[in-house]
Amino acid sequence: MNFSKSRACVIACLLALGMAPALPADAAPTRYEAENATISQGVVESNHAGYSGTGFVNGDNVAGSYTQWTINAPAAGTATLAFRYANGTGADRPSDIAVNGTTVAAARSFPATGAWTTWTTITLTAQVNAGTNTIRATATGAGGNPNWDYLDAEVQSSNFTDYQAESATISQGVVESNHAGFTGSGFVNLDNVTGSYVEFAVSAAAAGTQSLTFRFANGTTTDRPMTIAVNGTAVATARSFPGTGAWTTWQEITVNAPLNAGGNTVRATATTDNGGPNLDRLRVTGPGDTEKPTSPGQPTCSDITHNALTLDWPPSTDNIGVVAYDIYHQGQQIATATAPPYRLTGLNPNFSYQLSVFARDASGNVSLSSPEANCQTLPAPADNPPSQPGQPTVSGVQSASATVTWGASTDDNGVRAYLVRDNATNAVLATVTGTPPATTASVPLECARTYQVHVVARDTANQLSTPSAPSASFTTGSCGTVPQTPTSIAGGWDVPWDISWAPDGTYALVTERDTFKVFKITPSGTKTQVGTVPNVQTTGGEGGLMGLDFSPTWNGTTDQEVFFMHTASEGNRVAKMNFNGTALSGYATVLQGIDKNRYHNGGRIRFGPDGYLYVTTGDAQQSSNAPDLDSLNGKILRITKTGAAAPGNPFGTRVYSYGHRNPQGLAWDSAGRLWESELGNSSRDELNLIQPGKNYGWPTCEGTCSTSGMTNPKYTWSVSEASPSGIAIVNNTVFMAALRGQRLWRIVLNGENVSTVNSYFNGTYGRLRAVEKVPGANAIWFGSTNSDNNGDGSADTIRRSNIQ
Repeated sequence: MNFSKSRACVIACLLALGMAPALPADAAPTRYEAENATISQGVVESNHAGYSGTGFVNGDNVAGSYTQWTINAPAAGTATLAFRYANGTGADRPSDIAVNGTTVAAARSFPATGAWTTWTTITLTAQVNAGTNTIRATATGAGGNPNWDYLDAEVQSSNFTDYQAESATISQGVVESNHAGFTGSGFVNLDNVTGSYVEFAVSAAAAGTQSLTFRFANGTTTDRPMTIAVNGTAVATARSFPGTGAWTTWQEITVNAPLNAGGNTVRATATTDNGGPNLDRLRVTGPGDTEKPTSPGQPTCSDITHNALTLDWPPSTDNIGVVAYDIYHQGQQIATATAPPYRLTGLNPNFSYQLSVFARDASGNVSLSSPEANCQTLPAPADNPPSQPGQPTVSGVQSASATVTWGASTDDNGVRAYLVRDNATNAVLATVTGTPPATTASVPLECARTYQVHVVARDTANQLSTPSAPSASFTTGSCGTVPQTPTSIAGGWDVPWDISWAPDGTYALVTERDTFKVFKITPSGTKTQVGTVPNVQTTGGEGGLMGLDFSPTWNGTTDQEVFFMHTASEGNRVAKMNFNGTALSGYATVLQGIDKNRYHNGGRIRFGPDGYLYVTTGDAQQSSNAPDLDSLNGKILRITKTGAAAPGNPFGTRVYSYGHRNPQGLAWDSAGRLWESELGNSSRDELNLIQPGKNYGWPTCEGTCSTSGMTNPKYTWSVSEASPSGIAIVNNTVFMAALRGQRLWRIVLNGENVSTVNSYFNGTYGRLRAVEKVPGANAIWFGSTNSDNNGDGSADTIRRSNIQ
């Protein structure tokens, strides 16, 4: 690490005396000192050290006092506005930030900094006009504004594309945020070794020479040179990155280099044992490629066998050319082709595949979905089923699990999996896969129950062996918070997607994804349609009418607001309607700009304990959306009832956390911690503890990984065991509905960690999606979703389970 950073204070003082030269900056932020701004109800002072310029603005302790800067923008575009301030009190001093008279951040938090001499920076983005613009910060509380030092403004026109270092590939370095003034969510602190590097994946709309501008800080007097390589070829060897005077002083260095049309890699590698500087971002001058390929045409299947088929489709077009086609079965990617047709192999026999195709260009832009093809593989040719596995033995019996070991099976074409089943019901407790699969497994079990288990082998033709002899009987230990045998509340549902209880707990509202209908349901099971949400469209996959939640202050009279998330013509959106206890009326859009696709639409919305609305958004099958802080997709958003960024959000935008593939369930534990369930791609589903500003890894990570700057899940499952949807928390135990896994998972929390995990109702009720705690009771409601396009077509039921 950069051990010399302790010298930053000394060098900063030298800079203040004019003893260290600053580097020339290309398109660097422009600084506007507060003491030169327009001030209403405040004075310029200089009695607290550490300010820039000749002083700072101390606003009066009244609501409405303001400081207004006038800035110049060379072109219309997105401006990054960095406010440097100090707040030496223990209380937040929120401020309305307005651009040209329009509020872009209402009651933006400016929390305490610990002392009036401790200065920090808060950054937000907003649209500005070409030429002159006004930026006004108006105190919203009686405490007034914090002390303002300066505003740094930087305008990104359409001729620039920014790539944050913390979202790049990092070798021998970590993501940090302990030095102010960075953009995005942090910066990369490279290890002090030769060869440490940051590699950016960048795109270009056309081939040609473009400017590569690196924003960096080097708080030492030692140069930290780096070699810049584009697509593996060095374009600047040992390029100087000299000292900037302080780790909070950011400068820019530009290198010109040829880029290919489409995707490129730009790597900055340290050339000495001092390592590289802190890297904030790379700005590429020139139009990036943001155009998506057209949707592929209708796929068709031919030459179908028991384990393979040929998929063909009319190809897509793109401005720079299609480089790949991703093939999905439902929401899971199963293959990538370079062009049609493509031979899919390794398929399950006698299985119905729902196949769709997505085109991808060299920049990583992904098309909307093709139409779907339904293709059935043939039954497997007759051969010998696997031999009978050896009788299982059981050890390590706990309250919610046990270790089961058995003798291996043999098969003429190979054993594909072992199924550990409850001997009394034949319910599958665990599936073990591999080549060959292991013959031991830790099996999740219900508490305080007596079991015998047996094992069945499955071959590549999906033939099952004779069940093994059953194990000896064993009994698991007791534990609390156990779901009891459910009772039916109401049936006859068509894909019930979400459940939300009225604040008084007398009834709930339920959405149906594909009919767009909303129903009122009482604890006794009385079910009444109260309306249909307008402007909803289906995607033929996972989109439609999804999440809902009551306003936390809803009372049916002075507050009638109920919020929904649904798919619309332009994408996914958050909307609200009025509900008086009997019928829905009115409609207003709260938030748009969330991309849609056949799958990966997110859709859960919940008001948190803080009164703000949390929204899950999928990556819309374009994985590059997830780490992009300028995209609303692949995120958990935190917004006000009007759709604005909630005060205190980590980046001053609507984004609360990022790096999500398809986040689903949201729930808070007794300590106010936010937990989230998330659908993985082909290997691991996740339960995450959500913290503001954290990157949860997708697409770099699926499940647990060791990548710097990315937050690991607290627990993972195979996609066959889970494919999670809604979650609810009762007595700090998470109950998670599983779609493909067809069970209810029970996850006991221990503070910020998971202690015990087991499942209930394995295969009993089919696919489960909605789950919600019953107000004022240790109980949950959960709904099946067998009538959707991935189920068996049977009508769905909402059930109640008491938790004891």
